Amino acid sequence: QVQLVESGGGLVQAGGSLRLTCAASGSIFSINDMGWYRQAPGKQRELVAVVSSGGYTNYADSVKGRFTISRDNAKNTMYLQMNSLKPEDTAVYYCRADITAVARRFSEAYWGQGTQVTVSS
Repeated sequence: QVQLVESGGGLVQAGGSLRLTCAASGSIFSINDMGWYRQAPGKQRELVAVVSSGGYTNYADSVKGRFTISRDNAKNTMYLQMNSLKPEDTAVYYCRADITAVARRFSEAYWGQGTQVTVSS
């Protein structure tokens, strides 16, 4: 059983910082791309940032220069450092990972349960 668990969300004032963590556990053979997504009330889920197994990154325009995605392959863990937070960053943040489980021969997408980030003005 593979699962992703996010942590690090909370309430912060505008201009503040938070660091989100996503830990993958279970019978994992390999992890390919990992990413952070967010969903604000009344809006569709959107991509925030992705990082490949080799460390290549890509960001949504709205977070470029403020957010930094990273991963520790040895720990099967991904991070999102969020600086200069704005009220419009308020959302539930989800991690996603393309994982090949030990019992499988193909990669599947796994999602975490989400963590709330609230930025007050």
